[in-house]
Amino acid sequence: MSKAETAVKIFESCNCAQAVLGAYAGDLGLDMDKALQTAVGFGGGMGRLQETCGAVSGAVLVLGLSSNFKEGDSRDKIDAVYKKVRELIGEFTERKGSAKCRELLGCDLLSEEGHKYFVDNKLRENCKDYIRLCCDLLEKYLK
Repeated sequence: MSKAETAVKIFESCNCAQAVLGAYAGDLGLDMDKALQTAVGFGGGMGRLQETCGAVSGAVLVLGLSSNFKEGDSRDKIDAVYKKVRELIGEFTERKGSAKCRELLGCDLLSEEGHKYFVDNKLRENCKDYIRLCCDLLEKYLK
């Protein structure tokens, strides 16, 4: 099963950020429960505030964890991660028009009306697409 398929499966019971990080947990030496706990607050654009897409946030967590950065490492190692983050978010934005959850979904998840719109329009399916794209981009940027 591909990372994207694994992430979509995880998304059945978790949020978008958890799904992306969870798909890579084993590769990163993370216990699945710890990975899901780490990413839980990033779903819905950070606590449903609909800022940065949770799938994108999950991908950023994967990039950071894959860097093996340790205290005392050179600034170059941080800059290398920043570059990958900018490129991944840039490519995501180019393909989807935004990396902001609110703009991607077109509704306010914190309002009753917005949540109803999300459910009625099956926008969780769109989130699966964002998760798949983030996993596909990670495959590119982790090489």
